[in-house]
Amino acid sequence: MTTDLSSYAPLYRDVLLNDVLPFWQTHSIDRAHGGFFTCLNRDGSVFDTDKFIWLQARQVWTFAMLYNRLPHFPADQRESWLATAQHGADFLQRFGQAKSNGPMEAPWYFSLTQDGRPLVQPYNIFSDCFATMAFGQLSLATGNDQQAQLAERTFRQILARRDNPKGQWSKAVDGTRPLKNFALPMILCNLALEIEHLLDQSLVEQTIDECIHEVMDVFYDPTLGLIRENVSPDGQVSDSFEGRLLNPGHAIEAMWFIMDLAHRRNDRGLMERAVKITLDTLQYAWDTEFGGILYFMDAKGYPPQQLEWDQKLWWVHVETLISLLKGYRLTGNTDCLTWFERVHDYTWAHFPDPEHGEWFGYLNRRGEVLLPLKGGKWKGCYHIPRALFQCWQLLEEK
Repeated sequence: MTTDLSSYAPLYRDVLLNDVLPFWQTHSIDRAHGGFFTCLNRDGSVFDTDKFIWLQARQVWTFAMLYNRLPHFPADQRESWLATAQHGADFLQRFGQAKSNGPMEAPWYFSLTQDGRPLVQPYNIFSDCFATMAFGQLSLATGNDQQAQLAERTFRQILARRDNPKGQWSKAVDGTRPLKNFALPMILCNLALEIEHLLDQSLVEQTIDECIHEVMDVFYDPTLGLIRENVSPDGQVSDSFEGRLLNPGHAIEAMWFIMDLAHRRNDRGLMERAVKITLDTLQYAWDTEFGGILYFMDAKGYPPQQLEWDQKLWWVHVETLISLLKGYRLTGNTDCLTWFERVHDYTWAHFPDPEHGEWFGYLNRRGEVLLPLKGGKWKGCYHIPRALFQCWQLLEEK
């Protein structure tokens, strides 16, 4: 393999700094009420003013992270990033949390009106996860104790809720078909490292141990060779829509979290397992007819419950690029490099918008733009800038 990875680096760097970040700083900042608009048309105009806690917090994290990890960049550029992060954090601190019913930190709502009135109850634990990320990263930039304490308390509440994350807002009938979902242990693999500076080392290591076990031993099905999205509480297979569900993007994103943990612990065996699962998942989920990675699949090949199963999504493809580059850099597995080139070519040919900037999020199976939006209820300023930054750094490694 003779690919010069450094030749890709300027593309990822320049699009991050000169296209994606300016798009969000220009179009998303709500200067009247605080926080960010995320429902943006192709040209950046706002088509809805509701504010989703996931996306508010993710954008805070993105700009705080860049401020922290690019210390040698020009001061005026970095200060604008920090100001953007603080702008979103101020809105979240004023309006983002419900009232606390006890000694634990108050949970975070799912969505708010433009001026901060709650719309959807705090049923979704991932609002708390992304708030933890946001305030943990911002506290590194500001040294603000209140922000640090908010991140640490919210993280502890997540741990306390993880066996029943939706609580009173769960739609499932208790006891009929109990299932646990892959997404929370997956994100905790990353979240524990995000706020490690705020936690006791013993709690960090305990959380990492538990998450590695859940991801690699409970949700990974060795017979199938893939990660299931839902399993029974004791780790058994449920032959149901939910139990057969495969989410290739989740599995592949989780593998670069696991690679980070394996690298931290110098665990070569764990690292190589994560690379293998990445490659096996990609081989299974790649659309051989039209290219790209399918969104949802059924483990037995039955029709998935999700009608959007064959769409091609932005986050799935950019998270895959990170996993492939990490896998190659950490293990030297050239299959990662071969797949990186294939996924890179598909991604850059289909998702970036050369006319208005930023990236499309939703393609149909043929790779045609399905929705021209640049942001909405789920797509915001997070996966694309994070992936461009991660890939840029990995591509420049010697």
